[in-house]
Amino acid sequence: MTWYHPGMYDAAKPAGSIWEETAPPLPAGTDLGPCGDETCEVAIIGGGYTGLSCAFHLASEFSTDVRLLEAGTLGWGASGRNGGFCTLPPSSLPLQSLLARFGEAEAKRFIFSQLEAISFVRSFAAKQGFAIEPQGEGELHVAHAPSRYAGLAEESRILKEKFGISAKLLPREEVTERFYDSREQFGALLMPTGFGLHPLRLARGLAAAAARAGAKLHGASPVIRWERKGADHLLVTPSGTIRARRVVVATNGFTRSPMPPALADRIIPVMSNILVTRPLTDDEIATQNWQTESPCANTRSLLFYYRMLPDRRFLFGARGDTTGKPEDGARMRRYMERRLGEVFPGWAQVEITHSWRGFVCMSLGGTPSIGSLPDEPSVYFALGYHGNGVAAAPWSGRMLAQVIGDKEDFSAIPAAMRGVPASIPFPALRGWYLRAALGYYRLMDL
Repeated sequence: MTWYHPGMYDAAKPAGSIWEETAPPLPAGTDLGPCGDETCEVAIIGGGYTGLSCAFHLASEFSTDVRLLEAGTLGWGASGRNGGFCTLPPSSLPLQSLLARFGEAEAKRFIFSQLEAISFVRSFAAKQGFAIEPQGEGELHVAHAPSRYAGLAEESRILKEKFGISAKLLPREEVTERFYDSREQFGALLMPTGFGLHPLRLARGLAAAAARAGAKLHGASPVIRWERKGADHLLVTPSGTIRARRVVVATNGFTRSPMPPALADRIIPVMSNILVTRPLTDDEIATQNWQTESPCANTRSLLFYYRMLPDRRFLFGARGDTTGKPEDGARMRRYMERRLGEVFPGWAQVEITHSWRGFVCMSLGGTPSIGSLPDEPSVYFALGYHGNGVAAAPWSGRMLAQVIGDKEDFSAIPAAMRGVPASIPFPALRGWYLRAALGYYRLMDL
């Protein structure tokens, strides 16, 4: 059950992103298209970072017979339409809450695992020989109002004292001189880790690597029915049925029926929208004194996130509407064009060449969920990256593969990420909960 317009799930429709225009095509034989009637050891539902990473590691490390099913083309979902922020952390929880809920030892395990995840993305692409267009060193977390600078100072203290991460607090004047200026820049916290990348290049690189390793990948293969047949799972698609002993659910924000209710009813898909400008001229770049390739995000609860792309197009993202209707998407684009010009007045008249949207996967717990279903241990899952899955999702897919292959057990997963998502009271009301939460956050951001 979902409250979003069905067009948001139309896998035959391209996202319309800049990434689709600039990523190399998949090598022949990578996306095998619709599946027939087949049997395998592990079936993976979802052809994004999580599923593709899991497929690669199962095939390459454990010689597992793997079939992957994706409703659209490989990387069609969030993995091919995000902003390309390979950064920390995949969580909506403040660091203080993370420490209070899980304790210092487990909070450290979580953060350190995601530092490893960032390194893993860069090293995997290099080892497999595909380009992801890495940009910048670190991430800039920007105070959007003077009152938010104190919060960044506290975040800096916790990062250094509890996690040993030397994030640097920068006053407004230094950010203006070294990075950029805008009407919503009042100092920043410079994280020493993270970088920007081309997200669809990463997805297609993972897909090509998985196919070379022996995984069979099927685009245009939505799961329309899921049945049990003895010890096996039957995943029915429009063109054929996959029979598997074990199943991995890797659908993230696009999770819905016929995925198990223990997953589909416990996630909150939240719209995120992105605009990209035409390439900026030297004079236009100078109006905002833009000098950095590092990705940036501000301190709004409904954050803006932005970065300069290699060809000097500017990417600007924000949370979106709550219906998915085409008319609300058009309204959201007009709002974002206006806000881009208000935050960066030097670029108010610059042409927007691309706009697209997709789902961020949130949960009440505020952290990712990795594990198997308590009442169905042959069903595994990894999802809920809270808008920051570029590093976390490939790492999670690898972790699931290692658990399935008996190289690791579930204790290897940090407590903050282990187990099913928290239950949501009356899940049919999630759309109303979301609208109320977004209204509250808008007031908080004033």
